Amino acid sequence: MSATAAGPDTVQLWFCLNEALDEATSTLLAGHWLDEHEREIAGRFLFERDRRQYLVAHALVRRVLSLETGIPEAEATIWRSSRGRPFLQTPPASYGRPGAGDTELDFNLSHAHGCNVVAVTRGRRVGVDVERLDRGAERGLDWIVESFAPEERAYLTGIGPGSRRDRATLRLWTLKEAYAKARGLGLGLPFDSFAFELAEDRGVVGFRPPEGDSAERWLFAELEPRPQVLVSLAVEKTAHDAAPPARLLIHDGFPWGRAAPREVALPAGHHALPALAGSAAH
Repeated sequence: MSATAAGPDTVQLWFCLNEALDEATSTLLAGHWLDEHEREIAGRFLFERDRRQYLVAHALVRRVLSLETGIPEAEATIWRSSRGRPFLQTPPASYGRPGAGDTELDFNLSHAHGCNVVAVTRGRRVGVDVERLDRGAERGLDWIVESFAPEERAYLTGIGPGSRRDRATLRLWTLKEAYAKARGLGLGLPFDSFAFELAEDRGVVGFRPPEGDSAERWLFAELEPRPQVLVSLAVEKTAHDAAPPARLLIHDGFPWGRAAPREVALPAGHHALPALAGSAAH
């Protein structure tokens, strides 16, 4: 496995703006790489900007999976759970680089407002979410806050209206999305059933999981790959007796080649928040 391939101690993040692929290229790649299900979804979009976002995002996924496994982009078989979470069908041992099929690969995709991000790791679950931090200027965020846990709503109320509160709201939202996606539950997991305590600028200092999960099982990271772009990452900490993931490799742009990624250390952890009075969460 190459030095830049995801291993049990490594998470890879691939960030790509829509503009990295022009419209003709994204359409061409989609025609060759996407499967019938993906092409059908792409054909349903009413607005061209939404269709282009989808095509770039899914071309990025297939390119990343090809780099990780050696499977040609058009031959990767992606199946989806009943809740829509995608998984790569385990590749044959004869495919790709040595060791590519030794440990189950997990990946997750998020795309919004011209930004696309794919997270990849092995032997554990991963979830990712991306948002533009100027989203609050376009429309109010009160509808998002209403879905949060009581202690999160109290925290935001204490901040008061303005850009600082909007930023904290979107930090919580993307963390919740990333965690729910890592669990494979998506919006089927009520966002008021778990809570985060945020560091002042960036990072998670406390986590109260929903019933049936433990705070120690997860690591969380926040990144800004571009000004006003927030990416939140949820990574399963303990899986298959492997060491907790420690490295995060960040790639920028559409991965035509193997440009060296930027490496940062993943956070060591957080404390468990106490359950609310009368709550069954633990």
